[in-house]
Amino acid sequence: MEDITLVIPAKNEKESLPSVLDELSKYNIKKIVVLEKSDVQTIDAIKHYDLRILFQIKKGYGAALIEGIESVETKYFVIFNADGSFDPSELKLMFEKIKNDNADLVFGTRYEVGCGSDDDNFITLVGNFIFTKIGKIFFKLNLTDILYTYVLGKTKLVNNLKIKNYDFSYCIALPITAKRNNLKLCNSKSFERKRIGGKKKVNAFKDGILILLSMIRLFFKN
Repeated sequence: MEDITLVIPAKNEKESLPSVLDELSKYNIKKIVVLEKSDVQTIDAIKHYDLRILFQIKKGYGAALIEGIESVETKYFVIFNADGSFDPSELKLMFEKIKNDNADLVFGTRYEVGCGSDDDNFITLVGNFIFTKIGKIFFKLNLTDILYTYVLGKTKLVNNLKIKNYDFSYCIALPITAKRNNLKLCNSKSFERKRIGGKKKVNAFKDGILILLSMIRLFFKN
């Protein structure tokens, strides 16, 4: 997997990120950690690892991903959580999917047979179900877990999409914009592990509203 770079957005992840990087050291894969310059504790916790630290210019989860993917030099990128919830052993299957299925983007899913989550709750489960249904009905998306951000994609194609969603709504803008630009999307089975430490950055109500408004804007765009 020499041709893949992990883009790891991080915010106050000093507790979990070192353990994540220790696990990733078993894989021959490039890593970019994207965070704010003011996040000194996280920076101190990871500065001795073999990776690139990128200080994001704009604030927000989407901004971290946009700037991170723009800085990737390999053919493929992977959005990878800093909290330990993603299993790196699943990357092999995702990479096989992008090769064998001739896909442009592979989205991890927790909601197929053999998948699951130790970090989901009732509110996020219901919200994801609703947004996934909206994605299927109004945007013809074939995804089964639209808000899960374990994603592998072709770097150049995604950068060419010019997505400008700087908050958490990036997670919905990516598949919708990709679909509208005739990119091929597919699912890959995943199991979300319980995060190692720190707090969830997603606010179910606030981010849910952002996602809904983003979907409405995207529906009426073009």
